Amino acid sequence: MNLRVGIAADHGGYALKAELVRSLRGWGCQVEDFGAFQLDPSDDYPDFVAPLASAVARRDITRGIALCGSGVGVAIAANKFDGVRAGLVHDVFTAHQGVEDDDMNVACLGGAVIGTRYALDLVHVFLHARFSGAPRHQRRLDKVRALEHRRSEP
Repeated sequence: MNLRVGIAADHGGYALKAELVRSLRGWGCQVEDFGAFQLDPSDDYPDFVAPLASAVARRDITRGIALCGSGVGVAIAANKFDGVRAGLVHDVFTAHQGVEDDDMNVACLGGAVIGTRYALDLVHVFLHARFSGAPRHQRRLDKVRALEHRRSEP
């Protein structure tokens, strides 16, 4: 699998990130690690997710993986960037359906919610899924893009 994958985590996803990075590289992915690079219980997820989401928005990386304790905070932060479609992934269905129907490009997982083995399975499914391009899904994405442009208006 020759994908450029970015990954970021705060203290809540720090341990899971280390395992995912090792596996991603083993799968042949080019991995860009946006931190955290040390366990710091007082760190803040936006500090790591913002550079990841920015890289996804610029298309410097193909897919992103964002981790915190629940996965919710990183999803909220990542979705502030135009072109980023981040979703909370805690089951196989959302791991592939989010990509196939919604062109999700950042999977958000909770280090306090999900175990390492299952997280590896979900990331594998996420990375292998492809956007269907079905007209109804494309129409919806076009509406999402229009919302992004409205959001940036004063």
